[in-house]
Amino acid sequence: MINREDLLKNPVEDVALSDLEKYSDIVNVFDKIYGFSSEGIVRGSKILKEMIKDADLRFLSFTANLVSTGLRGLFADLVKRGYFNIIVTTGGTIDHDLARSFGGVYYKGSFDIDDTMLKDLEIHRLGNVLVPFESYGKVIEEIVRKFLPEIAKDKKEIPAYELLWEFGKRISDSNSILRAAYEKKVPVIVPGIVDGSFGTNLFIQSQFLNFKINLFEDMRLIKDLVFSCKKSGALIIGGGISKHHTIWWNQFKDGLDYAVYVTTAQEYDGSLSGAKPREAISWNKIRPNAKHATIYGDATIIVPILAASLLS
Repeated sequence: MINREDLLKNPVEDVALSDLEKYSDIVNVFDKIYGFSSEGIVRGSKILKEMIKDADLRFLSFTANLVSTGLRGLFADLVKRGYFNIIVTTGGTIDHDLARSFGGVYYKGSFDIDDTMLKDLEIHRLGNVLVPFESYGKVIEEIVRKFLPEIAKDKKEIPAYELLWEFGKRISDSNSILRAAYEKKVPVIVPGIVDGSFGTNLFIQSQFLNFKINLFEDMRLIKDLVFSCKKSGALIIGGGISKHHTIWWNQFKDGLDYAVYVTTAQEYDGSLSGAKPREAISWNKIRPNAKHATIYGDATIIVPILAASLLS
């Protein structure tokens, strides 16, 4: 019989860009190999480097599952270093970032652990990451109950990105995405912000505080940023709403000038998540002359390689 202590031994640790400095030339290895997926890594790295130099609006788009891993600290570092100046993500990103910022610990597990047993042991499973009950929902509920009343005291209606800055301001964890976004005044756009524990707790507290989030102001901000930029580019990791929101708004300026997709989704089923950049060209979301690449692979492997290459 496996007990709880046996499973919750090894915490997931965040990675920083400084951890990748000795791998900064790794893309040169893939350039020599070149065949198959290596080409995508090489092309993606070159496009990202040019995008960071040339584009004044640089999107970092990713899905929440990655924030349960050590990529969380890497995303925060990419913001702190100024590589990206707008984030588009999903509701669970806020959940995981807040939970881990305020004492929640996630652990290394396995895809093959019995889930009925995990439920009995009060452990959530996110792929091969183990999340104890007490490290997730309870932490987020307490954070919202603690901070929202003082935020709502002066602001009864607030854009979601400003609300996230308010929470980021109250975080001391250097690996926090929200803290990095607050410090650099990088807006975090979460079109599905109510889809998760944070959003649910906002709703519950709004019943007592007469508090509202104004998503139209988030749309106004992203619209203004897109319309006023000279060139835009995006690193889009995963699919779903964060990918679509990023490319959707760029159609109004005739599309992204640079785009790098990191994905495991395929295009055969017609899903947005699996659609390649060439399909986005038909929707005016990526320019016909844009520089773009699709890299197929697990983001926990591909993203550190791309990040390391930015240091060279």
